[in-house]
Amino acid sequence: MASSSLSKQSYNSSSWTPKQNKSFERALALYDKDTPDRWQNVAKAVGSGKTAEEVKRHYQVLLEDLRQIECGRVPIPDYKSTNLDEEQR
Repeated sequence: MASSSLSKQSYNSSSWTPKQNKSFERALALYDKDTPDRWQNVAKAVGSGKTAEEVKRHYQVLLEDLRQIECGRVPIPDYKSTNLDEEQR
């Protein structure tokens, strides 16, 4: 579980708002791995001064978190109790 703790530590070192995360997700869907300058495009889409390196690191943390969940090391979060969609309005 050390890698999970490391992921959370890396993730927390740079705060991301729910709105930035949604922009990040949309940009990932728009700019796939074959897109030239992918991380620069994603950073521009996220805005708020995020750099290409920050969004790439955020993506790597996301992948590690997914691996941890898929391995059964981290329980799947219960999103029913959040109002993320309302916060973005």
